[in-house]
Amino acid sequence: MTNLMISKHPLLAHKLTKLRNVETEPKKFRELVREMAGLLAYEATADLKIEPKEVQTPLRSAPGFVLKEKIGLVPILRAGLGMVEGIWELMPSAEVWHIGIYRDEKTLKPVEYYNKLPTEPTVSVCLVLDPMLATGGSAVATIDVLKRWGVNRIKFVGLIGAPEGVQNLQQHHPDVPIYLAALDDHLNEVGYIVPGLGDAGDRQFGTG
Repeated sequence: MTNLMISKHPLLAHKLTKLRNVETEPKKFRELVREMAGLLAYEATADLKIEPKEVQTPLRSAPGFVLKEKIGLVPILRAGLGMVEGIWELMPSAEVWHIGIYRDEKTLKPVEYYNKLPTEPTVSVCLVLDPMLATGGSAVATIDVLKRWGVNRIKFVGLIGAPEGVQNLQQHHPDVPIYLAALDDHLNEVGYIVPGLGDAGDRQFGTG
């Protein structure tokens, strides 16, 4: 699958095992989501553009670099919220824009219910955040919104994906790279990733 990056980082593999465990309580689950998001974002931002900047050390001036591009984090509500803090720790200047999309339990289709993006884009690169890339409908709909907004560079960052969701996203947005910690086997009859980890939103917020 082109444009699909599955991390081989041992820390991600270790944390993902804990995340999957049905006995992991919400507090620990949230911590793991935050930590894994930071590790994945590190890999997803390896190609960000930088520009030279001279800096003064206590001893002398030294050549350095600063980010040239402004970053936007776009968590898909609500499960994507748990990924923001881990990435913010790496990029505290990143803007956060919320797009609310839920999956209709009967049709499995995305339904948009919240969007407060300004008229013109304020960032040049957007990271779309959602722990689970299941059917891919919410990710496709979110990226549709961002492209209409005028953002040219978009990346999807998730924890676990299903082949069906990856295929759907690649079919609609072949230019969007996908970064995951794992690609699982399939979706079940109600659209859950198998083996997956259950409902990421419920497990984060203790509502399951």
